[in-house]
Amino acid sequence: MKLLEQTTIIFGIYFLGELISKVFHLPIPGNVLGMMILLACLYKGIIKVNRIKEISNFLLDNLTFLFLPGGVALISILSILKENLLPIVIICVLSTVIILISTGAIVQFLIRRGAK
Repeated sequence: MKLLEQTTIIFGIYFLGELISKVFHLPIPGNVLGMMILLACLYKGIIKVNRIKEISNFLLDNLTFLFLPGGVALISILSILKENLLPIVIICVLSTVIILISTGAIVQFLIRRGAK
């Protein structure tokens, strides 16, 4: 499948997620809804992995470029970050610990469930 077709699939699902989020005034961002829709389509076999493999690999290979706008935005508010450094560090550490613990617990649960 051509790269343009694969890009159309990815962006189409992204825009569908945005549309659903805006139309129904959902608290979930459209890009997250788009990822959930893509996951469901992949899981159900509506979209085959090989139909989006090339564009997915391209996006993953160039992922660092997608972080540039966020990095520039952080630099532009550096003074605000410096004023609130301690709370930001505490929140980052706590959220990381919570994610690690919950991910570990979920993986252990799934392993035990799969073993039965």
